[in-house]
Amino acid sequence: MKRAMLVTLVAPVLALVAVAAPQAQSTQKVVFALNWFAVGDHAAYWVALEKGYYKARGLDVELQNSKGSGDSIAKVDIGRADIGLADAVVVIPRVAQGAKIKIVGAVFDNTPLNIWTRKDTGITRPKDLEGRILAAPPGDSQRQLFPAFAKLNGVDEAKVKWLNIEPAAKFVALAEKRADAVPDYTTGQPFWEKAVGKDNLVRMPWNQFGFDVYSMSIFASEKTMKERAPVLRDFVAASYMGWRDVMENPKAALAIFKKRVPDIDLALIEPNMMLGLELMRTERYAKHGIGWVERAKMCSTVELINTYMPGMPRKVGCDEVFTNDFLTKIEPPKR
Repeated sequence: MKRAMLVTLVAPVLALVAVAAPQAQSTQKVVFALNWFAVGDHAAYWVALEKGYYKARGLDVELQNSKGSGDSIAKVDIGRADIGLADAVVVIPRVAQGAKIKIVGAVFDNTPLNIWTRKDTGITRPKDLEGRILAAPPGDSQRQLFPAFAKLNGVDEAKVKWLNIEPAAKFVALAEKRADAVPDYTTGQPFWEKAVGKDNLVRMPWNQFGFDVYSMSIFASEKTMKERAPVLRDFVAASYMGWRDVMENPKAALAIFKKRVPDIDLALIEPNMMLGLELMRTERYAKHGIGWVERAKMCSTVELINTYMPGMPRKVGCDEVFTNDFLTKIEPPKR
């Protein structure tokens, strides 16, 4: 009788262990290539890590720094990373060149593309960049896009000289006058004010010169989309939950960011992050969820690159570049 009771008690426990064991072993490793070193544009991913949004979906996420969108795209395309962060207008020419990648969600709904310069250079419009030195890493998204921006604005690209630098040297290059202008997002304004001086800083937002396009986006390899679709969908949802929390409580997000990345300077990161959030507080996101990509705007972005980017081996179709299929609707907080 006792033996029968023992079997009766143990059997359900063994059954539960048998069910739980596969789940414990099903954690999926995901390598996410950021487009840069840790800045406010990335706060949401650290928040998602800290709050367990990835873990709750069985994801073991590793965040890797990169040296620009070109670098993060290369990592994903050759399989060193599964998912990446890059400027949409760098993804498009890479697709034309054969990269097996696609945008699966936007980050900034409005573009932060911009060129920083100093008042003492006298540069106020794109044409003024002729005969000047611009500094950026080779893989920098705006350096790769500059030919299209130049052509659109009648700038003779041959008259512009590029200085190769590391990402962290951008501010120094402009401050020490080794360069006359440096391409960098508008969200970097706090860093630029510290380096150059608020009164001597001049910005040239690309959207004021005919270049209003999609920019920072989450993208994935064709292999990840085909072979790991549920993982990709879970990663994107968890990431946008992180962005939702950043939008809802920026101070709490900054505390998490500082905890996870102690080296960041909150005096710079806070305004940097807040400038990024302003690019995300749009009617499109309010209606469709964070990260939703409007086809008409993406097609306009693709057409601009097809028209003005030199050296494109072929024209890219709009639907080759993006998909909303992996999005779960994550609504931004009410204002």
